[in-house]
Amino acid sequence: MRATIFVTDDDEVVRQAISRRLAKRHHEVRGFDSGEALLGALESEQPDIIFLDMKMSGMSGLETLKQVRSKNIQAIIILLTAYGTVEDAVEAMRLGAYDFLIKNVDLSGVEPVIDRALEYLTLRRRVDFESQDRPGRYALQNLVSNSPSMNELVGYIQEMTQNHKTTVLLFGETGTGKEFVARVLHHNGPRAQGPFVGVNCTAIPQELFESELFGYERGAFTGAHQRKLGLCEQAEGGTLFLDEIGDLNPTMQAKLLRVLQERSFKRLGGRQDIDVDFRLIAATNRDLKKEVVQGTFREDLFFRLNVVSLDLPPLRKRVEDIIPLCLQTLARHCQDLGKEVTVIDLEAQQLLERYPYPGNIRELQNMIERAVIFCRGQILTKGDLPREVQEVVHAAVNVVTQGEQPMVRIEMKLGEHSLGDIENTLIEEVMRVSNFNKSLAAKYLGITRFALDRRVKKIAW
Repeated sequence: MRATIFVTDDDEVVRQAISRRLAKRHHEVRGFDSGEALLGALESEQPDIIFLDMKMSGMSGLETLKQVRSKNIQAIIILLTAYGTVEDAVEAMRLGAYDFLIKNVDLSGVEPVIDRALEYLTLRRRVDFESQDRPGRYALQNLVSNSPSMNELVGYIQEMTQNHKTTVLLFGETGTGKEFVARVLHHNGPRAQGPFVGVNCTAIPQELFESELFGYERGAFTGAHQRKLGLCEQAEGGTLFLDEIGDLNPTMQAKLLRVLQERSFKRLGGRQDIDVDFRLIAATNRDLKKEVVQGTFREDLFFRLNVVSLDLPPLRKRVEDIIPLCLQTLARHCQDLGKEVTVIDLEAQQLLERYPYPGNIRELQNMIERAVIFCRGQILTKGDLPREVQEVVHAAVNVVTQGEQPMVRIEMKLGEHSLGDIENTLIEEVMRVSNFNKSLAAKYLGITRFALDRRVKKIAW
C-alpha cells in the first residue's frame, strides 16, 4: 500500500533519514521542521500518516498533536522521541496518537512501526467503505421484484424489518440470496446500528462450533491462552445469521435451542450465565420438515426457528426478474472493472431468460461479470455470454389467458427444434404456469405424477 506521510522533526538529519527510508518503500513523503509548518500544510492537504517529534523548538509535539486533533484530521500519528517516558506515552495515547518510535542511531524501528500503521490504515479504510456502502447496498429498493412471487416476498420482508426480535427462517436453494435478504432485514430495521455476524454452519468443523458460537475462558482447553468472545456475544444488539443451519449436529442443535429459550449461555470453561440480546436469522436449502420426520433435526428447535419463514424462489420461477437482475449486476461490474457496457441486446436477453440457472442469482452474477470482462463494446451481445447459455435450445412459447384459464402455445421452427425440445419446453412451461405444483402440472398434461417426475429428471434445471 502506498501512503502519503508527513515527517515533522526539527532535526534535519533525523527528518531526512526517516524520509529516505519511507521513500524507498515508494511512499509519498514530505518533511516539516516545526509543528507550525505542519499545521499550515494540513490546511490544504490530508496525509495518511504523520510522524511527529515530541521535543521541538517552538510548539512541542504534544501541543501540535492537540491542534491536529482539534481540526478533526484522521491521520495516523506516530510520535518520535529520544526521551520517551510513561507519562508522555499516556498523555499522547489519550490525545489520539497511534504509536511511538524511539529515535536511535540506525532508526531500525521505522519499518515495524510503519507496517503496523499501514495494516491499521487498510483495516480502517475497509471498515469505513463497508459502513458507508452497506446501507445503500442492502436498501429495500435493491430487491428486484418484478415477478409476483418476489413482490409477495418483499412485502413480508418490509413487515419483518420493523419486527426486530422475531426469529426468521429463510428457505431457498443455493444461490437464491438468503444472506442478502438477511442483511436487508438487518440494515433496514432498528438493529441496523448493531453488528451483523454471519457464519456458515458447514464452514466450521463441528467439534469447534461450540467454542466459536459461545467463546471460551482462558484455560478452558489446551491452547486457550486467553478469553475469546463467541459469535453470540459479538452479535449483541444486532443480528446473528446462521447459514445452512440444517447441517448442525444434534448436540449443537440442543445447545442452540437452550440459547434461544433462555437468551443466555456460558462460555466454554465458564460458570457465569451471560445474557444476550440479538435477533437470530437462520437459513437452509434443506427441507427441515422432512428432516424432523426422519429424526435428523430436532422438532423443538424447528418450531423455535420457524416463527416466521420466508421462501426465496429460485431464479427459474421468477423469469420476470432475470433481465433487471442482469442490468443491476452489469452496472456494478462495469463500475468495478472500468467498463462502459450499458445495454444487453435483445438476442442476449432472450438467451438469458431461457437459461435455467441451477446456481440461481450467484450463477447469474458470475455470468454477467464474465460477459463484461470479454465485452469489447458498449453493448453486451450473445457472443459475450458463456457457451452453456448460448447452447440452451428452447422452442418459442407464448402463454395467453382466456378467462381464468392459461393456454400454452408452442411455435416449432422446422429444422431447428426436435421433438425432444418441444416436449421439454412444454413440460417446463406447464410447470411454470402451475407454479411448480407437480400434481397440478401432471393433471394439465394428462399424465401421472410418476411419469412427470421421470421426465422432469431429464431436464437440466
